[in-house]
Amino acid sequence: MFEKKKAGVPMLTKPKKLQRGDKVATVSPSWGGAGEPGLRWRYEQGVERLENVFGLEVVPMPNSLRGSDYLYENPQARAEDLMTAFKDQSIRGIFANIGGDDSIRLLPYIDVDVIRENPKIFIGYSDITVSHLFCHKAGISSFYGPAVLTDFAENVEMDPYTVNAVKRTLFSNEVIGDIQPAKEWTSEFLEWEEANKGKRREMQQNSGYEVLQGSGIVQGRLIGGCMDVLEFAKGTELWPDRKYWDDGILFFETSEENAAPETIKYWLRNYGAQGILQRAKGLIFGKPQDEKYYEEYKHEIQTVMQEYGLETLPILYNLNFGHTEPKFILPYGALAEIDCSKGVFAILEAGVE
Repeated sequence: MFEKKKAGVPMLTKPKKLQRGDKVATVSPSWGGAGEPGLRWRYEQGVERLENVFGLEVVPMPNSLRGSDYLYENPQARAEDLMTAFKDQSIRGIFANIGGDDSIRLLPYIDVDVIRENPKIFIGYSDITVSHLFCHKAGISSFYGPAVLTDFAENVEMDPYTVNAVKRTLFSNEVIGDIQPAKEWTSEFLEWEEANKGKRREMQQNSGYEVLQGSGIVQGRLIGGCMDVLEFAKGTELWPDRKYWDDGILFFETSEENAAPETIKYWLRNYGAQGILQRAKGLIFGKPQDEKYYEEYKHEIQTVMQEYGLETLPILYNLNFGHTEPKFILPYGALAEIDCSKGVFAILEAGVE
C-alpha cells in the first residue's frame, strides 16, 4: 500500500480526482446539526452548491441527518456512515457536514482496513481532524478543507477563493502550486437563520503571510490539523508514528474556542517534548479566528521555539486554512514548500491522481 520515498518516509496513497457527475456522500462524524429542522435549509444550501457549482450528485449517509441528539448518543451510527461511504463503490468522495467536539468517540467503531481498501476523497476541518487521522492510519491522503454547513453553504454564494481551491485540489491532478493569500477574510458569525441567508458577512482586508522565523527554502510532507482536536488523539492508537513527522511541514490552526495563548505554548511544548518539532522542516499556522490573540500566539510560538533551540526553524503565520473563511485545502502527505525569502507557501504535487 505504501510507496517509499528515498529518505524512507512512508507516502500516503492519493485518491482519484473528482469529475462532474460523480456521486459524493455527506457525513456527520461529529455534531449532527445538519439534521436539525432549523438548520436543514443550511445543509440543503451547501448541497445545492456541490451540485450546481461542482456538478456533483450528493447522497446523505443514512444516519447523517438524524439530528444532534441522536448522533451524540450513537457514535457508532456516525462511524457506520463513514464505513458505508468508504465501502460504496459508487461514491467517489466524502464531504463532512461540519465539525464538533467528540469525533474521538468513533474510534472503537472504525475499521481502518475498510478505508485502506477503498481510497477516496475525504474532506473537512476542525473536529474532522480525528477522521483525517483514521485515513492517515489507513495510509490514505485526505484533505483538510471546507465543510458543507460552513464554506459550501456560505450566504449568497461561495467565496471564489474557496471554489478555486476545491477545483485545483480535488478536480485536477496537476501540481497545485503556489497558494496565494486571500485578499479578504472573515470570521464574522451571522446566526444560521433562513432570514439571514441573503446577507453577506463583512469581509476585512487580509495582511497576507508572515515569516515568523527562518530563512531559505524548505520542503516537507504535510501533517497536522486543529490543535485543539489533536489533543484528543495524543497517546491513542491514532497518533501518527514518529516516521511520519520526519522532514514534515506541520500545519496547525486553532478553533473558535480561541485557546488562551498560554495553552498554545503548552501544546507546542508537548510537540517539543515528543521530539516532533525537532524533526520538522517547517511549520505553518492558520489565521486565528477573528484574529483574536493574533500577536499573542506569535509570541508564544517563538517562545517555545527558543526553549527548544529551534529559532531558525522556518515558520509561516496567518495562512488561510482552518477556522477562517475563505480557505484553501491541505492534502495530508503532499510535498509542500516554505520559501522564507519570499514569504511563499506552495504544494509541489497534485493532491489526487
